[in-house]
Formats: sequence, structure tokens, C-alpha cells
Amino acid sequence: MIKNLRKISNQIFSLFYPNLCAGCHNDLVSYEKIICLSCWETLPKTNFHTREKNPIEQKFWGKINIQHATSFYYFNKECRLQEILHALKYRKQYEVGILLGQKMGVDLTYATWINDIDVIISIPLSKEKMRFRGYNQSESIAQGLSAVLNIPINADAVSRIKNTESQTNKNISERFENVKDAFAVVDKEKIKNKHVLLIDDVLTTGATLEACAREILSIENCKISIATIAYAMD
Repeated sequence: MIKNLRKISNQIFSLFYPNLCAGCHNDLVSYEKIICLSCWETLPKTNFHTREKNPIEQKFWGKINIQHATSFYYFNKECRLQEILHALKYRKQYEVGILLGQKMGVDLTYATWINDIDVIISIPLSKEKMRFRGYNQSESIAQGLSAVLNIPINADAVSRIKNTESQTNKNISERFENVKDAFAVVDKEKIKNKHVLLIDDVLTTGATLEACAREILSIENCKISIATIAYAMD
């Protein structure tokens, strides 16, 4: 009983004074920030950014013409990454995305292709979801990336024009149908002749990224690469 009360107390306290790890909810020590060292060490890196024809690139073969694609970590329900991303998306810990983006950005500096990127764009949320959540979790990741890579973000060129349902409980065909015609380029001049790095938090089937990428690739002389924090193997 006392143990449960302490856990509840820690959770309430962390809402106002977030000094607990976003992954394991243990206290952070003085040199740790947002995520503890123990959790960082458990996160399974893919290193796909160093591999041509990696599984993320293969997701889009025969569908859309991408230059490069990568995901930073493998994702599964037993991994601490699930709790970390839950904090980002549902517990209003925007700074989690910035930190994840910075970590990914450091690794991407070793990818030869990253120097060809002109602009970073995150998958946009609908106006309804933005009002509900208060921020775009993928944009926070893009901010972390931009800070490390010194590549500008464009948050206005692409818009989500359809308030789609959650993809979570949908099969593959339902996911693709759900995001069909969900995006539009609203400022073509900002991405014309650019190599865009498209950012999202988790890749499963790739339906959302593909739908958004199609619109971007419809713009004159536009190229696209893709990066996500997590790869949920379906």
C-alpha cells in the first residue's frame, strides 16, 4: 500500500517537477537529463543510416522514389522506448522529442548523405490534434535534429488537410486508405528544388510517410529522404 502511494506521489510530482526518467520513472541524478543513462543503454540502435538498401528503404521500394531512409531504434512493447515515446505523445513531455532528435542527429553526422539535405519537414498534425495535444511530437524531434545538423526546419510548407483516425488498430490496407489525400503542399516555393528530410516518430507500415512524401515529390525537382526515431517491425 505504502509502495503504491509513493509511486502515485512520484507520478503527480513529476507532472510539475519532471526530475524522473521518461523511460523507467526512476529519479534522475545530477548529470542525467530527461532519460537516465540506464535507459539509454537499453535502447536497441539499428544503425540503418550507415547501410544502403536497409529495411526502411526497402519499405518504400516500388512505391515512392526516395533517396535514403532510416530509423534510429528498433521498437517493441518490451523496450523502454515505448514508455519514452508515450511520454512524448501523451504526457506533454515535448523536450523528450528534442532530446531524441539530438541523439539521432549526432549519429546522422556520420551518414555521408546527410550533407545533401536542404530542409527538414516533420509529418504535420491536423488542426484538431494540435488543439488537443498542444504540439506536434514529430516537430520536436525535427527541432533536435536541426540544432545538431544545422539544417533549417520548414513547418509551414506541408499541411494535414484531413483529420485522420488513429492508425493503431488498423490493418495495412486500412492504414493506407486512412491517410489517402490527407496531406497537401501549401507553399511550393519553399520546397521546390530542395532535398527534404521527412521526419516522424514511429514507422510501422510507412503509410503516413508515403502519403506525405507523395505530395512533396509532386513539387518540381524535389527529392526526399526519411528518418524516424523508431521502427516497429510489423
